[in-house]
Amino acid sequence: MDILFKTTRLQSDCNDSKRAVKAYGADVAKRLRQRLDELRAAATLEVMWSLPQAHCEELKADRKGQLSVRLPGALRLIFEPAHDPVPKREDGGLDRVQVTAIRILEIEDYHG
Repeated sequence: MDILFKTTRLQSDCNDSKRAVKAYGADVAKRLRQRLDELRAAATLEVMWSLPQAHCEELKADRKGQLSVRLPGALRLIFEPAHDPVPKREDGGLDRVQVTAIRILEIEDYHG
């Protein structure tokens, strides 16, 4: 999958190991690298649903249209499909098989 980033700072924090460790700590930086590698290797977003360790999920309420994968603790790597228009199934849900590009939005704990 192609990966875009909301900001150049976020892109640098995610792609530079030293910056990632400084920004998020060693454990999160290591898992972040793993998740980004999994996302890059996936042909489509549907592949991420087959990786139970990623816990890929569609978000709800004020985060509708966004998705996340787990990082250590309560942190999540939050992203959205980078398609215009976003691929939809006949029932209106996200067509994960058609999503081949994503935009990383942020890394945060949105639970509390």
